[in-house]
Amino acid sequence: MTEPDWVRHAIWWHVYPLGAVGAYPGDAPGPDEHRLRRLVGWLDHVVTLGASGVLLGPVFASSTHGYDTVDHLRIDPRLGDDGDFDALVAEAHGRGLKVLLDGVFNHVGRDSAIARRSVDAIEGRSDDEVWLQRREDGGFVGFEGHDALVTLDHAHPSVVQYVVRVMNHWLDRGADGWRLDAAYAVPTTFWAQVLPRVRAEHPDAWFVAEVIHGDYPAFVQGSTVDSVTQYELWKAIWSSISDANLWELAWSLTRHDEFLESFAPQTFVGNHDTTRIASTIEDPRHRAHAVVVLCTVGGTPTVYAGDELGLLGVKEEREGGDDAVRRELAVDGPSQDDNPVLRLHQDLIGLRRRHPWLHRARTSQVALTNTTFVYEVRDGDDALLVALNLGDEPLARPGGEVLACDDASRERADVAPHGWAVVAP
Repeated sequence: MTEPDWVRHAIWWHVYPLGAVGAYPGDAPGPDEHRLRRLVGWLDHVVTLGASGVLLGPVFASSTHGYDTVDHLRIDPRLGDDGDFDALVAEAHGRGLKVLLDGVFNHVGRDSAIARRSVDAIEGRSDDEVWLQRREDGGFVGFEGHDALVTLDHAHPSVVQYVVRVMNHWLDRGADGWRLDAAYAVPTTFWAQVLPRVRAEHPDAWFVAEVIHGDYPAFVQGSTVDSVTQYELWKAIWSSISDANLWELAWSLTRHDEFLESFAPQTFVGNHDTTRIASTIEDPRHRAHAVVVLCTVGGTPTVYAGDELGLLGVKEEREGGDDAVRRELAVDGPSQDDNPVLRLHQDLIGLRRRHPWLHRARTSQVALTNTTFVYEVRDGDDALLVALNLGDEPLARPGGEVLACDDASRERADVAPHGWAVVAP
């Protein structure tokens, strides 16, 4: 296990900076606007929420949405400059918040210096300077049908050295770790060359890989990353609740336990690539249940910025289809009006912070039907019981001290219809 000790307490607030500060989509701000500093206005909210770190989406120079990087060593001028990054990190660290960066190391934009140099090298017949994968016809390999994205040659020693240099550069400037975008598309042998060299300089850094399908434990072992994105559990949470089929969630939690044998997955109910949870689960009575699961099962929980406020947004499979889930946030932080969705998140994240053992806890089924699920979550002598009720009838509540529950269940001896409870047995 290479996971740093501090990750045991980590709960991330994940924000997509270009969208959050109004830099993309729409008219690009000028370089003197320093919009990255607008996120400082949200840091007190992150602390009040109970999160312990900020996961920043792409902040490096790119042509459009941030995932078409043109310069990994420069802050996107639509956001600001190095000084703005340093100020944000300092403000975050001053509040006790970690900072995680989003690194796109599978591909680069066609306007990048790497792509331009590769073209020049081909024309000059200097293959050693070609850092991109090439097709049989001599063109560059794109990424998943996106012609504007060209794939790095991960077998090239210079690409290994370059990624090590980029990672160390921003860790030197105060970042605490990296989210590795599209890591599933990169050979695990590449990460296994890069990450030990970065850890040699920054042993407390944390690395989480974006992996959607496949054998998560094998990827962790082969790549040496600390964690992967738990898309299996994400799907099971919203799908089982929306369909009133909690058997799906129970089955996924058995898989989740298997993963926890070797690593702690990054868990989430929404991110910059998915429809917001408040739009996915149409019945408002059941949205809280997703947050209950997120905050009571093993892993490293992550809240996508705005989900804790109940924001809506539907992802569509089209050009610009992510825009609705990446909208601009208020300049100075959220409204101070009472928000029950925010209070729910604060209560459950507070519970999570008071029980850090949940990070590596396993779950076991106590009682299960289509619409009700009682599970125990345990690590050694520490345990909690969680009761979820999607049905129209009350659910017998497990015995013990009620640590959190929905408002309707607060004055009852059972779990109210469409309610939930977390109990210390």
